Amino acid sequence: THEPVKQAMNRIRELSADEEARRLAFVRERALHDEVSLINEAKREGREEGREEGREEVARNLLSMNLLSDEQIATVSGLTLAEIQALRQH
Repeated sequence: THEPVKQAMNRIRELSADEEARRLAFVRERALHDEVSLINEAKREGREEGREEGREEVARNLLSMNLLSDEQIATVSGLTLAEIQALRQH
């Protein structure tokens, strides 16, 4: 084969390799971004679950004191009246 043809073929291989490297880098970056998003979502859900458990604990403590109405406990705890009534039944 002629030298210019060899050079052109080598350049095509290099460009193809560069394109594949860019594609792989993009795929890796996307996967890392997705993983970070999943971790952040899990943290957010965990914090929300913790807050909900805290509100329920406050409500249970207030219910056990038997000093406030369900409406007052709902206001203080941030739970709904239905949630307070469900806790009272347990």
